[in-house]
Amino acid sequence: MRIDMRRIFTLSFLSIIFLLTGSCDNKPAVRPKLDKSNIPEIIKAMTLHEKAMLVTGTGMDIPPSMLENLPEGDNPFGALSGKSKEPDPEYDAMVAKIKKIAPGAAGRTVEIPDLGIKTMVVADGPAGLRINPDRDGETRKFYCTAFPIATLLASTWDTGVVTEVGEAMGNEVLEYGVDAILGPGMNLHRNPLCGRNFEYYSEDPVVTGKMAAAMVKGIQSRGVGTSIKHFAANNQETNRQSVDTIVSERALRELYLEGFRIAVQDSEPWTVMSSYNKINGVYTSESHDLLTKILRDEWGFKGYVMTDWGGGSDVVAQMNAGNDLIMPGNRDQSKEIEKAVKEGRLDEKILDQNVERILNIIVNTPRFNGYKYQDNPDLTANALTARRAAADGMILLKNNEKALPFAGRIKNVAVFGNSSYKIITGGTGSGDVNEGYSVSLVEGLKNAGYSVDETIMEIYLNYMKDAEEKREKPKMAFLGMPPIPEMKSNIEETRRLAEIMDISLITIGRNSGEGGDRKAEPGDFYLTEYEKALIKDVSTEFRLKKKKTVVILNIGGVIDVASWRDFPDAILLAWQPGQETGNAIADILRGAVNPSGKLTSTFPVKYDDVPSAKSFPGIELPMTDEEKKANEALLPFMRKIPARSVYEEDIYVGYRYYGTFNVPVAYEFGHGLSYTSFEYTNMKLNTAEFKDAVTISLDIKNIGDLPGREVVQLYISAPSVKIKKPSKELKAFTKTRMLNPGEIETVTFTLDSRGLASFDTDASSWVAEAGEYIVQAGASSRDIRQYTVFHVEKEIVVSKVNRALTPSMEISRLNP
Repeated sequence: MRIDMRRIFTLSFLSIIFLLTGSCDNKPAVRPKLDKSNIPEIIKAMTLHEKAMLVTGTGMDIPPSMLENLPEGDNPFGALSGKSKEPDPEYDAMVAKIKKIAPGAAGRTVEIPDLGIKTMVVADGPAGLRINPDRDGETRKFYCTAFPIATLLASTWDTGVVTEVGEAMGNEVLEYGVDAILGPGMNLHRNPLCGRNFEYYSEDPVVTGKMAAAMVKGIQSRGVGTSIKHFAANNQETNRQSVDTIVSERALRELYLEGFRIAVQDSEPWTVMSSYNKINGVYTSESHDLLTKILRDEWGFKGYVMTDWGGGSDVVAQMNAGNDLIMPGNRDQSKEIEKAVKEGRLDEKILDQNVERILNIIVNTPRFNGYKYQDNPDLTANALTARRAAADGMILLKNNEKALPFAGRIKNVAVFGNSSYKIITGGTGSGDVNEGYSVSLVEGLKNAGYSVDETIMEIYLNYMKDAEEKREKPKMAFLGMPPIPEMKSNIEETRRLAEIMDISLITIGRNSGEGGDRKAEPGDFYLTEYEKALIKDVSTEFRLKKKKTVVILNIGGVIDVASWRDFPDAILLAWQPGQETGNAIADILRGAVNPSGKLTSTFPVKYDDVPSAKSFPGIELPMTDEEKKANEALLPFMRKIPARSVYEEDIYVGYRYYGTFNVPVAYEFGHGLSYTSFEYTNMKLNTAEFKDAVTISLDIKNIGDLPGREVVQLYISAPSVKIKKPSKELKAFTKTRMLNPGEIETVTFTLDSRGLASFDTDASSWVAEAGEYIVQAGASSRDIRQYTVFHVEKEIVVSKVNRALTPSMEISRLNP
């Protein structure tokens, strides 16, 4: 037999090369380790399999509260758990390892040790870090601080306070081993019934953008990341997974995108979370117009985009659109991405770009940089921050005859209302926090040295205990339960208390959250007959004894006040102020803190006055048999039911509508009282002829008897010849320092041409029209104290942008 030595040599050489370089996916035996300088090299070294895994998360830790009350073995969460149709022991072992980090975190990216790629852990949520307080083998609890809800924080109108809260929140993110928090939430309050409005800041994009930027700066100052959400036009929970938001380009640009633009350009968030909904026919997570043309090309966003949990329908379209990370992710999705590259449906260069964006953030995370977290954040200091912020954001809506603060003679307080005894610290769902304690109103009063009547307290506690035992448990505790209905007013008990107590407090509570919207009915937007009777009876009986009644609103969103506000002497809007609720309310009531909060959303006279009342939350469309079958196994808030919501009110949302169309309101945007008074004088412009910018200054003087702070709001009324505009729009705001009686502060604003511009849809441009601009400084949108004018000689085209997100159908838009 003839031996071919050349063939043997060739085969041996190829065998050595194979052993050194790996198998068919070309994975070399020795590969580079990731650092900030070699990301392109790492991407070249990655296999297609690894790239596809990196852009899909590793599944979600389903919180125990999501499974509570479900039948045993029932887990209707589909692919959210990350489980694959086919077992993968190596992958499963990696996932099991990284899920030991911050148990209860919402998601994680894969870890690839031989490339030095660490996992990135992300967790909810907007009002504080959300992780499991209980861990296997641990006796201690891992609690987080429940901070005030976003709407309260915005009501401070103080970006400094919001940044401080962000710093405290970032401390907990860092010290519990989380790399980024999934917040802040920053969708507009388009309609007061949106179940997640408590997670959002305002009906106005300037307030929203500035508050979100302040929060991002605070959190990221700790070296951890944020994910501003839900991008974009995610203004309802009904059919949130699939609703098609039909909205004009102008309303998108001026309202629903503008807050995000401000946050992106002012604070550089690490990540953006795309929303569940469609915009004009396309899922936001699959929209190249939204995620590439606008977010990256126009605004210069440098981070990565992730989906909301289970959002969208096509992972390949998401990659192509610029949605870099699929969350919570599962192996079947990563396999689909691999397959798409091999079949030519996804260019690997696009996938490489998605990977690069993720790696650019991973190299900045505490975990990658070797930070040794201790699971021991400063919860005591953070609680104090929460308490200060809570008091700063409470709003005094009414205060007849100085009912507040409590006079020195007041020692004994009659306390009515379920929520006085079982306070609502925040909303439900992913915006909830597992805090170690919460302070009720009665506890806060006792801590402040006041006495409460034990008899009425016992009546309420027994009533609520009995009601809780009798009511049906929700299918998922994660979604929370509505507050227990108020009991019938006991007039004899009220008269007894009016005789012996010094003042009365009534707390009205409301709650909402993820998975559902509120209702325009009694017990939700409107008060029940029992609640209105309680307010009337208590106010009447205490007034007969020449004593005051104060109503405290412990709510997450706007409710009716017009039908009952004439009865009490004062109304304090406390919102949902976090775990220090009772202490913070007591700080306001006793005058330790002078209220300085102002409304960031309008309180209408009635729900039907809301401009989107007739179209919210839209209509459901016919389903195919296949869609019906796919939805049957899912919980209602996860179903993808075809639906459409048309934004016919267009740009006329909130005060833009009420002011332009002269609609009366209960309490206007920007309203809020103080225990002192302020005078606005000496308004000046640096020029009457606008060129590139204009500077406005005015003096704010405390003319009352107590130290206090004032929110100064700057509005513009612009020419409406070429483009119709609202009667006025907020352009800037500031908050004075603490002014003593008689003290003056000069506040200054600068507006550039972008601040004057409106969006011209036909020209795809931001344009400031020629003509007269009225500058108005006020204590609210309807309490204008000073005004002046300047002129723009010629139309200014500030910038031309991409034509994007064009409506898929004709919209019958509201016009003045």
